[in-house]
Amino acid sequence: MAKRSSPEVNAGSMADIAFLLLIFFLVTTTIETDSGISRKLPPIEESEEDVIIKQKNIFTVILNGKNQLLVEDEVMELEELREAAIKFLDNGGGSGEDKCNYCKGAANPKSSDNPDKAIISLKNERETTYATYISVQNELVAAYTFLRNRRGEELFGTSYTEMQKNYKDVNWPGSKAKLKENITQIKLEYPQKLSEVQ
Repeated sequence: MAKRSSPEVNAGSMADIAFLLLIFFLVTTTIETDSGISRKLPPIEESEEDVIIKQKNIFTVILNGKNQLLVEDEVMELEELREAAIKFLDNGGGSGEDKCNYCKGAANPKSSDNPDKAIISLKNERETTYATYISVQNELVAAYTFLRNRRGEELFGTSYTEMQKNYKDVNWPGSKAKLKENITQIKLEYPQKLSEVQ
């Protein structure tokens, strides 16, 4: 009986197939990147004069290594921070030039004069967890957003958030110039002054 040889498989194109699969997976795979926190740094001011800030216009938030909040020398829960920041920013306790005509706060003379002078000072320790730090940042930014939304509704009948969304929408039918002007006005009335202390 004759010995039969088994047929060989042609493996010449296997390298080409593997290379094509590699290219396919590289092209179709999406790699997620961390976007970070959108924070705009204040512009560098050339004036050499020291700016005098009254202590009553500073809202101090201290975050310790055990993720506990100390707000204005009182222990506070994270859920209460937004409301406390809104009360401080919208106080309107100034008089004369510092008077705020659109503020709806208690007008306490021992708290902030107006939103333009109000500064939120955030200090955290190295041991603070990143998640807690971001949560505190979110609550403080949410306080500004709440006040800006309310002011947008009063002035223009639409919220600040909606105005920003419409401004970014390419198909929005309204006037972008007027919308930009409205957004700028609200930002001037409630400027976001968030200072991080080292």
